[in-house]
Amino acid sequence: MAENRKSPDFSGGPVLRKLEKRLGDLRIRLKLIVFHSVFFSLLTLTIYLAVISVLERRLHGAYQREAQMMRTALASNPDLFRVLETDVEYAQGSASQLGMPQDIREWVEAHPGDVWFNPEKSDYLYHKDRSSDLYRRVRLPKERYRALVNSARWAITIVLSVTYLLGVVILEFLVLPVFVYRPIRCLLDADAAASRGDRENELVPEVEIPDDELGDLMRSRNRMLTLVRDHEDALAGALHREERLSADLLRKNAQLETAKRSLADQDRLVSLGLMSASVAHELNTPLAVLKGSVEKLLETAADEPTRGRLTRMNRVADRLQSISSSLLDFARVRKTEMAPVNLRELIDECWELVSIDEKASRVNLHNRVEPSHWVFGNADRLGQVFVNLLRNALQETGISGNIRVSSSIACAVSWRETHGESSAAGGRVVVRVEDDGAGIPESVLPHLFEAFVSTRLDSRGTGLGLTVAEGIIQQHNGSIRAYNRADGGACLEVQLPAAAEPSATAALGTGKSLP
Repeated sequence: MAENRKSPDFSGGPVLRKLEKRLGDLRIRLKLIVFHSVFFSLLTLTIYLAVISVLERRLHGAYQREAQMMRTALASNPDLFRVLETDVEYAQGSASQLGMPQDIREWVEAHPGDVWFNPEKSDYLYHKDRSSDLYRRVRLPKERYRALVNSARWAITIVLSVTYLLGVVILEFLVLPVFVYRPIRCLLDADAAASRGDRENELVPEVEIPDDELGDLMRSRNRMLTLVRDHEDALAGALHREERLSADLLRKNAQLETAKRSLADQDRLVSLGLMSASVAHELNTPLAVLKGSVEKLLETAADEPTRGRLTRMNRVADRLQSISSSLLDFARVRKTEMAPVNLRELIDECWELVSIDEKASRVNLHNRVEPSHWVFGNADRLGQVFVNLLRNALQETGISGNIRVSSSIACAVSWRETHGESSAAGGRVVVRVEDDGAGIPESVLPHLFEAFVSTRLDSRGTGLGLTVAEGIIQQHNGSIRAYNRADGGACLEVQLPAAAEPSATAALGTGKSLP
């Protein structure tokens, strides 16, 4: 009865399998380079063991024989070194002149007539002449033998390197590119064309297919890819019909939703426009009466405090008339007169209007706008913007909170490029209105300037204030954006075209309707 026996594993241990895996993962060119390097290393090691070691033993024997001959000559006939013209270094003199170590000197003194020789300790031979008491020294030619060994090593290394380079050149530039690299490159190019959908080049040309294992692989790939493309074409036709139906349905749904939102917004805007026009007409008559009464009182008032209060009332009435007129902008467009406006004074006047709210007495305003910053625009329309921004900041700021208004100069943008006339300052002024409230919710922030978007949809907020403010800023060739501050609170940033400070005469000629 046959027994089940486990076949022996000839694949090697885990280390060999891991090495095989790493070599197998290398690119073909890199893999061949590794094999070349291993072959060259083994060849160099073999030649070194076979040739260099033999040469070293021969040269070492020759060195020992020459050293023994020099030792014998130094002991028997030292004058021979001076008569013969050799490259051997010979010297004689006292022990101090020759630089003899103390232990060697003691040995020579104890063995007169003999030669001190120890190649492991020194390259010199020492001898003392009995008749003249002179010390003689001869240097062994060890460096010459070392140079011969090094020359032999370099010569063999150079020969092996040249042979290796010639082999690599023949393989890498003549043999492998034609029979290995070119078929593989054709296959890779065809795969790249298939991955990017280039059907004209995704099949390997028949003329490039060799009659070997690579050729069999290429032909099999071409057949499979042709079948896959046929199935893809059939599937793509069905998917295309489904996508057209789905896209048409989505487009119609989107159009329906857009139409619903547009109808709702238009209905609200029409209603608001009619109400605004009605309110404006109702306010104009009592405002005219109020303004006329204030002007008559100004003619009869004598003391200066009373005249100051009446003047302020008159300017407030002008401001109310301007706001009433702006309500009609929903129905018609009016020409806006533009002139240089001082930002710091504008912010102060806007805060006087906002401070009518009793909450303003418990909030601190920090007007840090530079007095030298002027912008080109309409004071009434810009006042409407900053009144809205200050009122929003006031509503979001708690008791004893702070509202900070600051200004700076942004990068220069020519007014001529957008409006055909030159800005006197040739730049833009950035005004920031910051509060220390709770900030703007992240869900509201991207849609803050859209109509009817408000975080206060109650009696104090309609969601139109920032929309109108954005429209006014755009009419002034400016921009407005909102973001939350890192240390809490919100910031509304307005950019407006800068203007040069007008002369005193021009300043008197441009009246302001803000109080």
